[in-house]
Amino acid sequence: MRFKSLGSGSAGNATLVEVSGLLPFRLLVDCGLGIRQLGLRLAQAGLQPDDIDAVFITHEHGDHIGCAHALALRHRIPVWMSHGTHMAIGLPDFDGLLHIAKDGKAIDLGSLQIMPFAVPHDAREPLQLSCTDGSAKLGILTDLGHATPQVIAHLQACDALLLESNHDAELLSQSIYPPFLKRRVGGDFGHLSNAAAAGIACAVTHNRLKHLVAAHLSAKNNRPGLVQEVLSSALGCNLGDIEVADAATGTPWLQM
Repeated sequence: MRFKSLGSGSAGNATLVEVSGLLPFRLLVDCGLGIRQLGLRLAQAGLQPDDIDAVFITHEHGDHIGCAHALALRHRIPVWMSHGTHMAIGLPDFDGLLHIAKDGKAIDLGSLQIMPFAVPHDAREPLQLSCTDGSAKLGILTDLGHATPQVIAHLQACDALLLESNHDAELLSQSIYPPFLKRRVGGDFGHLSNAAAAGIACAVTHNRLKHLVAAHLSAKNNRPGLVQEVLSSALGCNLGDIEVADAATGTPWLQM
């Protein structure tokens, strides 16, 4: 199993998860890009939209839902999302391609199993997820205000973790954001600070954790170097051990 962020940030989020074999299986987690931009980024990854076997949408915000509806209908790709997310986007018709994901209910996709779990975020019914091919486990955790015990439990024993590190608390407090937006971003249903991300990483780290990818960085209230410094200091590793997902280029393919 391997994975690759196609881009992560307030302008759009999308992550590819691939299980290799005679019949490779590829899951796209979130689709927060325009359909043309998604095509370009897939091409950079050596793929095209027809290579995607399934899509999982974590919640309805534009930087995550993006072109999911158009992509699904154009390429006949099944889509999983919560009922609340489907309601929040207006209950569009997916022509039989929509499947409802539920908190704590595993989804069997053949060579890949995914486990959605609820998170505290200001969306209708947001879900994050873990993915496993039976030998390795990837956790994907973006867009939440704080980690509940349930979140920490679902992220145990991950071999790789894509983890939101949205903002530096000091940069956010000094930013030009209006007070209401600062409260929203930094609140319990907003986004994770670097320090909060470090706390989660420490709670789930173990000697099998091979990749830690910091994701969903704020362009105005964070810096890759700050993220690497905070996470590496908390985990006692080198700065270079922390991969940072870029908003425009994501990450390289990361093998598990």
